[in-house]
Amino acid sequence: MSTEVKVPTLGESVTEATIGEWLKQPGDAVAIDEPIASLETDKVAMEVLAPVAGVMGAHAFAPGDTVGIGAVIGSIEAGSAAPAAKTAVAVPNVPPAPAAEPGDGVTTLSPAVRRLVLEHGIDPSKIKGTGKDGRLSKEDVLTAANNAPEAAPAVSAAPSPAAPAPSAPGRREERVKMTRMRQTIAKRLKSAQDTAAMLTTFNDVDMSAVIEARGRYKDLFEKKHAVRLGFMGFFAKAACLALKDIPSVNGRIDGEEIVYHDYIDISVAVSGPGGLVVPVIRNAEALSFAGIEKTIAAYGKKAKDGTLTMDDMTGGTFTISNGGVFGSLMSTPIINPPQSAVLGLHRIEDRAVVVNGQIVIRPMMYLALSYDHRLIDGREAVTFLKTIKDAIEDPTRLLIDL
Repeated sequence: MSTEVKVPTLGESVTEATIGEWLKQPGDAVAIDEPIASLETDKVAMEVLAPVAGVMGAHAFAPGDTVGIGAVIGSIEAGSAAPAAKTAVAVPNVPPAPAAEPGDGVTTLSPAVRRLVLEHGIDPSKIKGTGKDGRLSKEDVLTAANNAPEAAPAVSAAPSPAAPAPSAPGRREERVKMTRMRQTIAKRLKSAQDTAAMLTTFNDVDMSAVIEARGRYKDLFEKKHAVRLGFMGFFAKAACLALKDIPSVNGRIDGEEIVYHDYIDISVAVSGPGGLVVPVIRNAEALSFAGIEKTIAAYGKKAKDGTLTMDDMTGGTFTISNGGVFGSLMSTPIINPPQSAVLGLHRIEDRAVVVNGQIVIRPMMYLALSYDHRLIDGREAVTFLKTIKDAIEDPTRLLIDL
């Protein structure tokens, strides 16, 4: 008996996807709800789960193929997998992969990972996978290869005179097709530059008050709300304060009309397996610090697990991007169409500043606001950023809506 594997519904406006990779090969044992393939759409990557337990049948499509919603991409056959035949692999110094337990990352190597394992002579069973369910990524293999001790040269017969000369070490090229998501990101960002009259204004902010408040209350906050108190909660609340005062920053251009929103949906850039993604904190103006932090934490976990949905990514009236977590000192972020502005946060570092006529050391951060000058005037942009600065330097303003 055979059960069809179909492309699931991916979102209201999504009609097709691309096969990212097959996580199960024909003949592999499959458990119910076990990931068997990954799909990539314009906005998010997701996994196809096995509808039944059995044995993976033939693949109807290859990685890189475009498939429509509801398309049959493979099948699962009834029964259990037959034991794999023992075959010799003609690659020197590559230990054979051990028999794996169900869910072991060794059984779900992608083609790119398999190639790297063979190239570097790495035993995949000795590498701890950081992907979903412990699967190995290319980065895991490269890290293991860089950390491995240099192997002793293998004894081999003298090469024949016709043998080709070995290639120069350290000079390799690899061509990898852009993922569907990366192609869409590239198009959208270029479109934003081509369409919007984009401009960036800067300011800096003394983080002393927020650092002190966080240090004083973070343990009590985590004990009560079961979530950490981070800096993003302060900036999200400050953004809500500023967006209420300067509604054009929360608006967008639609043809010859300006659309203003009486709600604030903040897109927060978080890091996922396929790059940065921007899930949306909906009705941020109505959320408490705990509500914002819980939402961000939940999205961060989903991004790491690769389980963000199209609904998580849809919408957003304003974006906050924190390049500081990667060490960025200053940047000019690009707006996320059709939004009209994005706030860029950067790393905190001690700098000499003048306070009350005295040179003192303070933990400072540069802020950047990129905005569409067609809708937002320079005065509005500067006022918006100054409101953010004032609220962060005096967090009491967040409590009294000032």
